[in-house]
Amino acid sequence: MNNRRLKPKPAAPAPAAPGGFLVVEDLCKVYGQGENQVVALDHVSLTIEKGDFTAIIGPSGSGKSTLLHAIAGVDVPTAGRVLLAGQDVYAQSSEKLAIFRRRQVGLIYQFHNLIPTLNVVENITLPVLMDRRRVNAQRLNELLDLLGLTERRDHLPSQLSGGQQQRVAIGRALMNAPAVMLADEPTGSLDSRNGHEIVQLLKASHRKYQQTLIVVTHDENIALQADRIIAIADGRVVRDERLVSRA
Repeated sequence: MNNRRLKPKPAAPAPAAPGGFLVVEDLCKVYGQGENQVVALDHVSLTIEKGDFTAIIGPSGSGKSTLLHAIAGVDVPTAGRVLLAGQDVYAQSSEKLAIFRRRQVGLIYQFHNLIPTLNVVENITLPVLMDRRRVNAQRLNELLDLLGLTERRDHLPSQLSGGQQQRVAIGRALMNAPAVMLADEPTGSLDSRNGHEIVQLLKASHRKYQQTLIVVTHDENIALQADRIIAIADGRVVRDERLVSRA
């Protein structure tokens, strides 16, 4: 992020395609005022199609995590819109926005943020229970199998490795069958072997559940596995490249 003023809106910005699954439309995010003003997002517009795997890259402070959190419904933009399947995310009431975050978005952070007193199953099913809905036992067992956690279902976070804890975090994000999976530096706190395994799991769940997957990363090797790379610098999209489809 930079201590700079919001630039005037470009005279003829490329509009986001109205028919896209996920549409970010002229998004701005400004923190502070006056001399302390920081522009995190500066008129960002883009469209992501349903089922795409998109990597967002950029240097620290470029605005990539801010963009991810705005898409997730957790960081209200200063201006602009985020639309998911035609629904304006921030036009909803606070109550409906909270439901949107629980049901439509799966968010994975660099640090696992597990509840230390809950076991693997309890952590994974927490979003469902918070939503006062019944746990789908078939989906739970399917996720435990996919994530290699079946034998550790009763373990507490302190009894798991860092890679296993991140697997639990992925399971928690997937449990509500969200339309969009958002991962913010999901391998940042892991060694290379565990990081590779986590990326493979994200790709496997993306294929299995046909979800839209957006990953913020510093790791070029992760980015190159995506269908598309979007580069952010100084709060603006500076590169948008679709890669050759890969398994």
